[in-house]
Amino acid sequence: MTTRTQKQEDSMSTATTPTRAPHSDVPTGHKTPEGRVGAGLFDPKQLIKSLPDAFRKLDPRVMIKSPVMFVVWIGSALTTVFSFTDPGDWFGWTISAWLWLTVIFANLAEAVAEGRGKAQADTLRKAKTDTVARRLLKDGSEEQVPGTDLKIGDLVVCEAGDIIPGDGDVVEGVASVDESAITGESAPVIRESGGDRSAVTGGTKVLSDRIVIKITTKPGETFIDRMINLVEGAARQKTPNEIALNILLASLAIVFLLAVATLPPFADYAGTHLTMVVLVALLVCLIPTTIGALLSAIGIAGMDRLVQRNVLAMSGRAVEAAGDVSTLLLDKTGTITLGNRQASEFVPVRGTTEAQVADAAQLSSLADETPEGRSIVVLAKEKYGLRERHQGELANAEWIAFTAQTRMSGVDVDGQKIRKGAAGSVIAWVQERGGMVTDDADTLANRISEAGGTPLLVAVEDTDGARVLGVIHLKDVVKDGMRERFEELRRMGIKTVMITGDNPLTAKAIAEEAGVDDFLAEATPEDKMALIKREQAGGKLVAMTGDGTNDAPALAQADVGVAMNTGTSAAKEAGNMVDLDSNPTKLIEIVEIGKQLLITRGALTTFSIANDVAKYFAIIPALFAAVHPGLDKLNIMGLSSPDSAILSAVIFNALIIIALVPLSLKGVQYRPVSADKMLRRNLTIYGMGGLIAPFIGIKIIDLLISLIPGIG
Repeated sequence: MTTRTQKQEDSMSTATTPTRAPHSDVPTGHKTPEGRVGAGLFDPKQLIKSLPDAFRKLDPRVMIKSPVMFVVWIGSALTTVFSFTDPGDWFGWTISAWLWLTVIFANLAEAVAEGRGKAQADTLRKAKTDTVARRLLKDGSEEQVPGTDLKIGDLVVCEAGDIIPGDGDVVEGVASVDESAITGESAPVIRESGGDRSAVTGGTKVLSDRIVIKITTKPGETFIDRMINLVEGAARQKTPNEIALNILLASLAIVFLLAVATLPPFADYAGTHLTMVVLVALLVCLIPTTIGALLSAIGIAGMDRLVQRNVLAMSGRAVEAAGDVSTLLLDKTGTITLGNRQASEFVPVRGTTEAQVADAAQLSSLADETPEGRSIVVLAKEKYGLRERHQGELANAEWIAFTAQTRMSGVDVDGQKIRKGAAGSVIAWVQERGGMVTDDADTLANRISEAGGTPLLVAVEDTDGARVLGVIHLKDVVKDGMRERFEELRRMGIKTVMITGDNPLTAKAIAEEAGVDDFLAEATPEDKMALIKREQAGGKLVAMTGDGTNDAPALAQADVGVAMNTGTSAAKEAGNMVDLDSNPTKLIEIVEIGKQLLITRGALTTFSIANDVAKYFAIIPALFAAVHPGLDKLNIMGLSSPDSAILSAVIFNALIIIALVPLSLKGVQYRPVSADKMLRRNLTIYGMGGLIAPFIGIKIIDLLISLIPGIG
């Protein structure tokens, strides 16, 4: 974020241009582009739409991307071929059918996750319209060209009612823009040249005024194009963590393949025979099919959860990195604090009263339309019962506007000259007029600064001469609940660092009130870069937010750089995430979603491997009990027959995938606890659950199978 310098000697600020219409800073409620908080995990319409995709994914060129499920696909094909050689073998046909269902269920899990993204992409496509651009020529004239013909560097004119033809930066003018097609927020935003609110997105609509835009992207590579590709999953690359897990799963599949390959000689020696259908079924039950089937869905769902919160991740790697972040850089203004300093009290110097200070402060602030100025008027009215006066009532008043040179504002009225502003400026103004400044004026100002506030001195010149009346205490209000959220992050092992342009005394006070671990005062772009590199040198992953061009280097350097959608194109290009709501506090949610993704993947991997171990001890005793009666003691479930044991295990193996799809899409509930507690929890819940569930599930299926005449 761009910072505001709020040193004591430069404490007055000019009014800032609002970026949204009134009340538009209300969160959008994590809406999807369809305006819903999120589709149901098993929406029948979504299942029906996703089913054709699940069958299309049976293409071996697609299946080979998942080594474990490719083994299941090959096994399904082999059992089908062997079933054709013995058409009367019900067991072979049943096993084949359930193996194909296992593959289809795995594809369906991925297709449902992708389908939710495609629904959002379809909405975005509606925002993409073939526009005609008014391109500016060198001589100042205009020509109309298709939006697809625009090149980087072209200047285009947009007026009220025009659709912006491409991504770019406003280089001239100011306008109100409707970005609801992208953000889901109906309130318009202000876009203007020469600041950090200059970036515009193709497909959005100009509502008022006239702006000139410099195109910064090629056709087909616009922000909306990238959003469509990313939410559809077309551009989702496997993350390093996901690749490593795939290698582990493939290795386990090879180990179990070798283990199953050794069974036929043992069976022949024992006087029994294991058919190819039985061996394939046994292999599929032993390899980690559960996590192999759900791995892609978990990754896609993680990105989908970000999209539901109006955050666009440029890659799955960024989401994963968010889960491993150990240092969080947060801008103070608008993130930790409300952003607008509020008047909290009037402190009189010796010889004056609070009422005198309040009256003078209110008069000097009537023409001050900044949030700080309005808060002074309101405080004087509410706390001291002063009627809120208006400029129109003071016909003979001369209003003194704030300037960077004087660092003061005020009013000349009824023979009085009232000024309010930075302590140094007001004291100098009084002394120039031969007035006296009590020694406690500077002391009061320093005390307010040390407490984290901003002091504004109020002075008056009348028939009694010039003098300081007192100090206005402007307080940067820390948002409710921030201390609790930072405490949660601390329990997660994440260090929080507040970045601010304040002086060190003010920064220290705000940091202590908010509960952050550290702070960086009077921060410059170079300071931010140095801090990030210092943290990374210690082996930590760093996340930060930003919206200005001066934030771009730090966003690019950070492992997770979240750019605000209201910011510049440079910031959005440098970051690996874009927050469409431009809410800096969302960085905390992003970290939680990243951690939830990693926890979900780890929990389901634990469940899957424990599941395979349980199925091994459920099947093998029943398989060999006939030739080795001693093994019947290990058949603790009392499965009715070898065929029933294998078939029950295959059916359970398929059904457990469908049963876990909601968990893979929703994610394991995240709790801010230490890593060792989280590990113990996952081993207890998902490890033990993975061991126990197959025994219960296989036994129930075996009982149902035994009721079928001719099978049990």
